[in-house]
Amino acid sequence: MAEPSKVIHIRNVGHEIAESDLLQLLQPFGLVSKIVMLRAKNQALLQMEDIHASVSALQYYSSVQPSVRGRNIYMQFSSHQELTTDQSSHGRNSDQDSEPNRILLVTIHHMIYPITVEVLHQVFKAYGFVEKIVTFQKSAGFQALIQYNSRQEAVEAFGSLHGRNIYDGCCQLDIQYSNLSELQVHYNNDRSRDFTNPSLPTEQRPRTSQQGYPDPAGLYAFQQPGASYAQMGRAAMIAAAFGGTLPHGVTGTNERCTLIVSNLNTDKIDEDKLFNLFSLYGNIVRIKILRNKPDHALVEMVDGLQAELAVHYLKGAILFGKKLEVNYSKYPNITPAPDAHDYLNSSLNRFNSNVVKNYRHCCAPTKMIHISALPQEISEEAILNHVSEHGSVINTKLFEVNGKRQALVMFETEEEATEALVSKHASSLEGNTIRISFSQMQSI
Repeated sequence: MAEPSKVIHIRNVGHEIAESDLLQLLQPFGLVSKIVMLRAKNQALLQMEDIHASVSALQYYSSVQPSVRGRNIYMQFSSHQELTTDQSSHGRNSDQDSEPNRILLVTIHHMIYPITVEVLHQVFKAYGFVEKIVTFQKSAGFQALIQYNSRQEAVEAFGSLHGRNIYDGCCQLDIQYSNLSELQVHYNNDRSRDFTNPSLPTEQRPRTSQQGYPDPAGLYAFQQPGASYAQMGRAAMIAAAFGGTLPHGVTGTNERCTLIVSNLNTDKIDEDKLFNLFSLYGNIVRIKILRNKPDHALVEMVDGLQAELAVHYLKGAILFGKKLEVNYSKYPNITPAPDAHDYLNSSLNRFNSNVVKNYRHCCAPTKMIHISALPQEISEEAILNHVSEHGSVINTKLFEVNGKRQALVMFETEEEATEALVSKHASSLEGNTIRISFSQMQSI
């Protein structure tokens, strides 16, 4: 074995593995001061704050196989005793022109989801009292200046958050020390905030880019320092979509992904119909109807939060005249088998894109369905012909959003709307594969 070093050499680092994934493995043993991703070699170098931290990490992982995103990785002491700032993609700038300061300059990379003052405050307040935040757009991307009460708080935040993702797989924090001595804040709004002076004017302006994304004040995610950043990111994203807090009764901490669904109508149900319903709440891995109990099925979802949403919204729903019972299964997953339908790579999984939008539309079954991906020349009569076999249609509305034809169809009961959704989602209508979800609108 190589001589102990503060620097750990990691092999078999696939392109799907991010800096934040490696940080999650090693930060329980101490501060990671620098990181170098050697993408061409599928390797990485991480420097711990001291040799005791690196020794503790390697001792632990000598008996526990470290795995990231399903890939086993391998660790050993590096021949480097130190990483130079020129090598490091994670350390401070090599010119060392910024000394530790109570004001941090934060750049957000891979910003898929909107970042507001509230989101930044939730992230950074865990390390001390945040006095002021100012956000702005520069050629480098979306940036923020964050002023702490003391330099020590800023140093702690820098060490803990630099290189981390706010949301799972995106919105990466690139942090430097600012050379400013004091931030000037003139307005308390979604772009700037002085937490020491709540009486500042808001300077209300019309919101454009943020429209449709509620400010997630009081995010669940960053209130639990013990949670993994990936788990925190998913919870934060969902909380943001639901307007700042998760639905009442949804904890966001469930890790069980497989559900047992019982009291199914065996004459009318199949795996695709269950997929159409459960995919409203997350991506589906596999579904299996049990041979020895044909009114029971296992549904495996991609993560525990999505499974929890499905239980929350579907327990007690009526499907084909039967009241569904939805609970967590004792099985962690569904073993691939000829009688287990695999949906993991299906393009019909709804959460492959527009993730925040899909979470925002999560609800229990309603009387109203929303139909999208319609042919441009579709008529209301053609839509009615397609779905009216499933119940009494009270009203319909055909409309256009951003040049795309959509429709609302209101049934007499939630059960009828549910039957139409599970039977006709992803069906073909005049050559188009249509998408159906529940609408939370009360009337047309």
